[in-house]
Amino acid sequence: MVTGRTTYRGIAVLAALAAVPILPGAVGVASAENVPRYRMAEGATKIAGSPKSTDAPSLRPGLHTDAIERGEQKWYAVNLDARTNAYFSAVAAPTPGTKVEDYGDKLTLSVQDSSGTTCGSEARPSFNGGGMAYPIADYVTRRIGADRTECQKAGPYYLVITREGSATSGPDTWPLEINYLNEPRLEGSTPAKPGHGTWSTATPAPRTDATKRGARGGTGFNDAGSVTSGVWKDRVRPGETRFYRVPVDWGQRLNLSAELPNATSSRTSAFLARVLGLAVYNPARGAVGDPSFVSYTGKPAAAKEFTAPVDYGNRLDSTGSVNAMRFAGWYYLAVSLHPDAAQYFPKGAELTLRVDVRGTAKAGPGYAGPAGAFSVTPEDRETARKGQTAQEAAKSGTLMTVAYAGIGTGVVLLLGLGAWTLVARRSAAGAAASQAGPATASGPGGRRPSLPGQSTDSTQQASQKPPFGPPQGW
Repeated sequence: MVTGRTTYRGIAVLAALAAVPILPGAVGVASAENVPRYRMAEGATKIAGSPKSTDAPSLRPGLHTDAIERGEQKWYAVNLDARTNAYFSAVAAPTPGTKVEDYGDKLTLSVQDSSGTTCGSEARPSFNGGGMAYPIADYVTRRIGADRTECQKAGPYYLVITREGSATSGPDTWPLEINYLNEPRLEGSTPAKPGHGTWSTATPAPRTDATKRGARGGTGFNDAGSVTSGVWKDRVRPGETRFYRVPVDWGQRLNLSAELPNATSSRTSAFLARVLGLAVYNPARGAVGDPSFVSYTGKPAAAKEFTAPVDYGNRLDSTGSVNAMRFAGWYYLAVSLHPDAAQYFPKGAELTLRVDVRGTAKAGPGYAGPAGAFSVTPEDRETARKGQTAQEAAKSGTLMTVAYAGIGTGVVLLLGLGAWTLVARRSAAGAAASQAGPATASGPGGRRPSLPGQSTDSTQQASQKPPFGPPQGW
């Protein structure tokens, strides 16, 4: 009976493990009209930025969703201390197929104190993919440091987001995703900026692993498929941007190549100026340089990126692509295929992604608290090895906990049954021994004398009962 119940529990656990859903982002053969939209974060807080600082809603650490129209400016209020580096990113995700103009349609992000002083540099993410609408993102920061003079005091601050664009571009409202992250302060002194010549700028050859592993790109930062060093394959639709993420630790750097194959259709003479794009973002969703878009003529094409090594001191470098490589964690890769690629790939193209995490991981700078998003854990590396999204990794961890709990409960129940059976058998053996054992006061083989007021039969029955039985309903 217990065996049956334990089996049912095992079946239930296996069923739960088998029921892990395939999350959005898996690509099949589809037309450009079916390109999926950017997937906003589950549980993100809805917020409505105000056109006036006096009515600005309070922005707290975490993910938020909003929307912005052309020519609109939105204000958000934040309270900052005098010790913590704060990062504010914005992702604009127009619907695929929306009309956009290169460099003209963009966001402007800034952090300002209560007197209107801008903290550090503004960010201006824009489109440069030949009129293709794809998610654009970048961040701004209020950074604490001895090299800084503005915005070092505790008090009220504002995140200001403006959407710019001409009347000839699409009038559609753009969904916005805002992320607010705090970086823990350091326990010791701030590391210095790496000196010139400490690392090579010569791009190495891409990886040439013989085996290609299957990757599953997502629609954005929230459902990005994990990858690690190796050669990966996926499919991408014309008009689509697919996101991947890779853990990069302190001292490591990325050598990347996103590749299209040769065309097999008869139209092999069309020249597409900007058809394949590759963009890299750091753990705070800051752009690591500008996206790289390459042309296509029907022959194999590759968009490539080679980053600086991750170093805390990179934030002191004026070069944007180096400056963004300032902390460890999940880095994001966005691969875009222009809608015009349908001339060559009407049913989607096979994408080859060569990922090379170069360098040996080093110790971090020594944060005063948990590093959180600005670190790489053994679990992160395992997630990347399995190619899981963040949601899949979380569900897998939860289900394994349930499975272990179920197995543990089954073991406890089996041990309890074994103990009960053992005691029952010993009690029965003791009763038999009292009936056929050595002579008692009444003579050999005789019955043990009864206690006053107790029958011999009742005494014998009581001695044969185990001290406890199985729980009711076993």
